[in-house]
This record gives sequence, structure tokens and C-alpha cells, in this order.
Amino acid sequence: MNNGADGHAFVNNERLEYLGDAVLGAVCADILYHHYPHQREGFLTNARSSMVQRSTLGRVAHEMGLEAFIHTAAVKQSHNCFISGNAFEALVGAIYLDRGYMACYRFMEQRVLGRYIQLEEAACNDTNYKSTIIEWCQKHGYPFTFVILEEMKLHEGPFFHCALDICGVRAGEGRGYSKKESHQQAAHDALTHIRKRHAVYREIMAAASLADNEAEHAEVDSNAATASVEVASESSVITE
Repeated sequence: MNNGADGHAFVNNERLEYLGDAVLGAVCADILYHHYPHQREGFLTNARSSMVQRSTLGRVAHEMGLEAFIHTAAVKQSHNCFISGNAFEALVGAIYLDRGYMACYRFMEQRVLGRYIQLEEAACNDTNYKSTIIEWCQKHGYPFTFVILEEMKLHEGPFFHCALDICGVRAGEGRGYSKKESHQQAAHDALTHIRKRHAVYREIMAAASLADNEAEHAEVDSNAATASVEVASESSVITE
């Protein structure tokens, strides 16, 4: 609970945000599953990610007028969609506690979709950068990892600076008021480098090629060692 400038106490909504985030994900998955009965898992996952991403929820909260009910410390403009998106998640969490799952389902289906979120646009909007870069790495067999470079405690909350390494190469960096947001920014940065054939892309290709060559040499050495052992074993049998 935090005290405002006028001395009034404001309740922290983090628990409601946590609950609303989980319920919202389930509701959107439910709606998409029934709306697209013949689509594959990858399509449904990307569509759900587009519906629940921070910028989408922040925009919906703004258009619904939720920002008028948010009491918080003054923050930068770039942080607004984070706060507004959290407020929308808290609202969904409150509806779930008060009315249950089906009330959340009806709220999204009847009050949000078609008015604030167009389902067809969300389904075609490939803005889940993290999912896209992970699929690209897995397709080519490239090892990757997201690394937190710095975590700062600002007045308005935690702030994260992270990096994405692919094949040991620093492919992108991102910053955000949550790990998820910083991961998305780092993935977007990496995708931009890859799609533009940036120097980073060439470094990844070179590192991947080097790793392949080392793996091939290691396999040859392993096979040679195995063959030597087999020959030695046969010689021992003959000698006996």
C-alpha cells in the first residue's frame, strides 16, 4: 500500500495483476481455440501473444478510460502502457474473483473483442518477437540465451536491461519495466539485425559455422579413437 501526495493510501494491485494475467491468457486461448478450429498450435500461440502483449493491453486500457482510475507516481511516457496494461490485467482479475471465469470470457468476447481488439488483426499480427527469434534459432539449431545485464530499482518500479546471445554472439539488447518486456525488446533488436543482414548476423553465421566444423572434427576424432580401440582389441584376441 502506498501513500499519495494528498495522504490517501492506495492499494497495490500486483496480486490482481498476477491473477488477471493468468486468467486473460486462458480466456484468449479459449476464444482462439474455438474461433479457429483448424489452425495449428503455432498460429494460436502467436495470436494469443498479440492479444495480451503489453502495448495492446495498454491501448485497450487507454481507450476504455481506465487511466482515469489509476493512482500512481509520475512516470515517463514510455512507462504508461506498462501501467495501463497492468491495470487492465487487474480489472480482469477482479472480475474473475467477483463473477468467475465465464464472466471474464463474456467480458472479453462481448465488451473487448470487436470494439478494442480486432480478432482477425490480432491473429495476423506477428509481433511476438521473442517467439519468432526462438523459432528461428530452433529451426537452424542455434543455441541462444537471454541474459539479464542489469536490474535497477527505480521509483516507479524495477527496470531491466537484458541481452540476447545467439551462438555466443551478442545479437540484441532490450530494456523494459519487466523481464518479459526487456526480452521482447532484445528479440526485436536481434530480429532487426538478422533481417537487415547486419554485421551481427554475419558474426552469428561465422560462429555457427565454426561450431559445426569443431563438431565435425570432434566426431572424426571420436570415430578414429573408436576404430583404434577396436583394432587393438582384435589384435589382442589374435595374439591370444
